[in-house]
Amino acid sequence: MGSTMKLALFSVLTTLLSFQAVLSITPLHYQHPLDPLTQQEITLVRTIVLTKYRASKNKLAFHYIGLDDPDKASILKWESTKPGAVTIPRKAFVIAIINSQTHEIVIDLRATHILSDNIYKGHGFPILSFEEQDAAIELPLKYPPFIESVNKRGLNLSEVVCSTFTMGWFGEEKSSRTVRVDCFMKETTPNIYVRPISGITIVVDLQKMKIVEYRDRGIEPVPTAENTEYRFSHQKPPFGPRQHSLATHQPQGPGVQINGHSISWANWKFHIGFDVRAGVVISLASIYDLEKHKSRRVLYKGYISELFVPYQDPSEEFYFKTFFDAGEFGFGLSTVSLVPNRDCPPHAQFIDVYIHDDDGTPSLLEKAICVFEQYGNIMWRHTETDIPNVGHLEESRNEVNLVIALSGILEIKGTDVKHKNEIKEDLYGSLVSANSIGIYHDHFYIYYLDLDIDGVDNSFEKTNLKTVRITDGSSKRKSYWTTETKTAKTESDAKITIGLSPSELTVVNPNKKTSIGNDVGYRLIPAIPVHPLLTEDDYPQIRGAFTNYNVWVTPYNRTQKWAGGLHVDQSHGDDTLAVWTKKNRNIMNKDIVLWYVVGIHHVPAQEDFPIMPLLSTAFELRPTNFFERNPVLKTLSPYDVTWPGCPK
Repeated sequence: MGSTMKLALFSVLTTLLSFQAVLSITPLHYQHPLDPLTQQEITLVRTIVLTKYRASKNKLAFHYIGLDDPDKASILKWESTKPGAVTIPRKAFVIAIINSQTHEIVIDLRATHILSDNIYKGHGFPILSFEEQDAAIELPLKYPPFIESVNKRGLNLSEVVCSTFTMGWFGEEKSSRTVRVDCFMKETTPNIYVRPISGITIVVDLQKMKIVEYRDRGIEPVPTAENTEYRFSHQKPPFGPRQHSLATHQPQGPGVQINGHSISWANWKFHIGFDVRAGVVISLASIYDLEKHKSRRVLYKGYISELFVPYQDPSEEFYFKTFFDAGEFGFGLSTVSLVPNRDCPPHAQFIDVYIHDDDGTPSLLEKAICVFEQYGNIMWRHTETDIPNVGHLEESRNEVNLVIALSGILEIKGTDVKHKNEIKEDLYGSLVSANSIGIYHDHFYIYYLDLDIDGVDNSFEKTNLKTVRITDGSSKRKSYWTTETKTAKTESDAKITIGLSPSELTVVNPNKKTSIGNDVGYRLIPAIPVHPLLTEDDYPQIRGAFTNYNVWVTPYNRTQKWAGGLHVDQSHGDDTLAVWTKKNRNIMNKDIVLWYVVGIHHVPAQEDFPIMPLLSTAFELRPTNFFERNPVLKTLSPYDVTWPGCPK
């Protein structure tokens, strides 16, 4: 049997988003126009902005520093010519709060000057910085009313730790930059989120950095620390069975070639970028076609545009917890270093990146991304017996795929209930331990997929499968199914709710055909479809309206990158994918972007306590008439490796 390999990319966030050759690659001067900003470039951005707005006279904080997306046509021209033949402007996009106003700044990094500096006056605020959150969570510990509340509950103030939570938006016409602060007990356990101090409302104004609202609504029990420890070093017998060690070995060395942020593997090439908001960004993915003797583009750019996590408890304690993790906290800013031999196997290669502090200082994030090959599955297998002049036939080939894994942490609400028999009303969650309610919630990931199937101009097709009854007696059968394909002309045509009826969703290039006349394409093989259950007029759903459909298609627009809008914190839902598509623009034979929503309704169970195991979902992009025939027929399987203790 032929062995199977697959390529994986991995990156871990503190919000626990997971994305998957040991050689560390430190960022140098950029080599590719889509490379993330280097240490020197972030420092240059800081210098240029502080030259205009001197720190001695202005209150300034950097909330986003990233690459300003180059013109797409220029990138494609650059890639198709010799390096250096086309000069791509290198620009940075900055979101900074200066004297309580949100500035959107574009900087020419080569000319070292500001190209534009606009003050944003719409609804919503930028990503929260770690520094202001750290300052906010210290305020309650020195606030007399809170200290009194802690003492009233018989708790030890030295064992209290707090955390910030975004406020959301619930119809207010005007908002200030505020956050909710909830506090927890760290006593005898590091698992603070399962020991909330309930009944207290704390609101902090981030600009004034002071508590502007405080209410103690009443004492509620703090869940005990019993059985909340998840660190293995603190576990006590009896233990489960010890797993046998599993090692991987590549005697010819890694099959992945990494040059800066450019990746080559098998007949695939692509670029790995990094953004403080999006995290990992995959660009310029193309495959070399052996029959056509050329590389063919599949994807111009792909990343997670937003993650919407609405909790389903409408009480004062929880109603505001309707998070937009990318736009409010930043996947990239929340990324933590990967651990060799734990997050990634021994033969992984790591890529380092730079993020930034709120004063604009670059910060090295080592081992932010790792790339490696791993055993996958069989690409194809077929067996025939007793074919004349052939005899017994058995064949198999390797599988090639890209894997994305996702996971999350469970939030707990305290209760006086210790047993399910005591529940007399809706607790908005599951009893997962004594005095501990795991609140119902959703995870909606929306992927931005700028597919360029063998060229820029593409179309989106929906092929419905429908039943046909045979009534004329022409067959012994009474029915069969067939297909009916429709090409979406406008954005409204491409709003798809998956699961209502069987269908195939494909992005095709109507200008390129196979030798037998089919449009070349790639189809979406979706995950289990999940749909929002909130009403469309509910404020969190207005902001997260991009989840109203599983699939959207828009014409490419360089500025329309974030499904929840550019400024998400306390936004009003007036700059979202759902709003843009009301223009109902033409998408037939155009440069188009596919937006795909992957969702999970999470009903917590006891197995999710005290820390939740991996819960994953996945989708696939699969060639559909892109090749003339099975493209892996001539793929060579790796050599079998002789290894001590392994049978031949």
